[in-house]
Amino acid sequence: MPRRDYEIAFVGLKPGLTELDYEVGNEFFESSQPTEFSNIQATIKVILDKHQGFMQLKFEVGGWVDLNCNRCGNPLKIDLWDDFEMVVKLVDNPEEMNENNDDPDVFFIARTESHLSIREWLFEFILLSIPPYPECGEDENGKSKCNPEVLKRLDQLNQNNETKTNPIWKGLDKFKDN
Repeated sequence: MPRRDYEIAFVGLKPGLTELDYEVGNEFFESSQPTEFSNIQATIKVILDKHQGFMQLKFEVGGWVDLNCNRCGNPLKIDLWDDFEMVVKLVDNPEEMNENNDDPDVFFIARTESHLSIREWLFEFILLSIPPYPECGEDENGKSKCNPEVLKRLDQLNQNNETKTNPIWKGLDKFKDN
C-alpha cells in the first residue's frame, strides 16, 4: 500500500480523541523480511488523543493469522489481540531526543511536522501480537490436539537421543545432583 496510507495528518485534528481504523493483509508484509506466517488479516484501531505539545496513541490489534504448530506442524488459525500505547512528543530536537531516549513507548518528532508515520509501529505491534510458539493446545479432556503420529515420532527420537550419550559428557554426570 502507498506510504501515505499509514500517515496521520495530526495538524488539522482538534485536541481530544480521534479514532482511525486500519486493515492489514499479506501485502503489508511483502516488502519486509520473510515471515513465519502464511496468511494474515489484522485490524488495528488507533485511538489518538491530541494534546498541546504531545499525543497519546493506543493501538488495539485484532484479527487472525495462519501459522503452523510449533510442536507437530499442524496448520493453525490464531486470533490476534493486544493493546499497545505510544506517546509522541513535539520537540525542537527530535533526532537528539530519540537517540538519548531509553523509553520505547515515547517517540519525539519536530514541532514543524504535520504528519506522523505509524507504519513501523503497525508492523511491530502486529508481529508482537503473534504468539512466538503457537501450539495446537488441548481438547476439553486435556488431550493434546497435536498430530498423534508426529508426537509418537518425536517421542521415539527423544528416547533414541537419551540412549545415545556422547562419551565426552560421561564425567559430568557426577555433578548433576550438586
